[in-house]
Amino acid sequence: MRAAVLEEHGEPLVIEDVEYPEPDRGEVVVETEACGVCRSDWHAWQGDWSWIGASVSPGQILGHEPAGVVAAVGDGVETLEEGDRVTVPFHLGDGTCPHCRDGRSNNCESVVPLGLSSAAPGAFAEAFPVREADLNCVELPDGVGFTEMAGLGCRFVTAYHALVNRGRLQPDQWVAIHGCGGVGLSAIHVASALGARPVAVDVRPEPLERARELGAAETIDATAVEDVGREVLAITDGGADLSVDALGIADTCRNSIRSLGTRGTHVQVGLTTDDEAGSIELPVDVMTLREIDFHGSHGMPPVTYEELFELIQQGTLEPGKIVGETLSLEELPGTLAAMNDYETVGIPVVTEF
Repeated sequence: MRAAVLEEHGEPLVIEDVEYPEPDRGEVVVETEACGVCRSDWHAWQGDWSWIGASVSPGQILGHEPAGVVAAVGDGVETLEEGDRVTVPFHLGDGTCPHCRDGRSNNCESVVPLGLSSAAPGAFAEAFPVREADLNCVELPDGVGFTEMAGLGCRFVTAYHALVNRGRLQPDQWVAIHGCGGVGLSAIHVASALGARPVAVDVRPEPLERARELGAAETIDATAVEDVGREVLAITDGGADLSVDALGIADTCRNSIRSLGTRGTHVQVGLTTDDEAGSIELPVDVMTLREIDFHGSHGMPPVTYEELFELIQQGTLEPGKIVGETLSLEELPGTLAAMNDYETVGIPVVTEF
């Protein structure tokens, strides 16, 4: 089968023929119908994350935002059969650790990241295996397409979990979103759809325009103001109730914290780049005096997808609105390269394999 393989960090992915996967016990093989192209793929391609022991090795098939059809079922799988339409979270739990047993497999003690580990070849391929399939595969609701579901395994669910489960989003709150890539635009759409007032912050006009289309109440061009935090404080008459760093660089993280009013909540979604190498200096005096909460947020447990699906079926949430473009596997290397200069808008999705 065809797959996009990382041969060398920073060099174009190579489209080549690889062996079609066979399911081991507890696994299924999913034939890929669509797979989002995420900034985490870009990080892996660049060779980032050595500081957390997660640097991806050459030979890896990337891709961790898939939707597809179950093509083969291994022994021991009880809830899935060939032909089932599924999505898969990027964090593959083992189903046995305390966090998995508590319904929080996104925090699994032995998590294997789809497409970011040799133990889990990714979905930039015609097909890919899924371990502990009964836990990690989520059946798609009727009436939704694969392309709109492609970002569900990472950015859209990550945004929803960050806002609703970690940030405790409430209607009419001011929510500042720093960084309007795929996860940031998803967060703006979710916040607006659930009755909050998003403030979108970015340095480019195109994503800010998309943010307005998705429901941003206000937008800020960070290159046009001296102090982003102060600008948010002025717009919101005292500070946002909730703020999200959706990018993971030092400026967006600190700006997010400084955007908050008293007893506000910061949620960190973006992982850092090589410049920060996992550590960012924080305005701790501001955090102390304003009693600001700082939360990390990682993916979303599959057992909670049902609440998201209900909102999608009701028409409250529309993940397809975040899709920026569809492309073929051959176009994937160029799309990753475009992320060097933040040239993509929304979620690019590979739909031709």
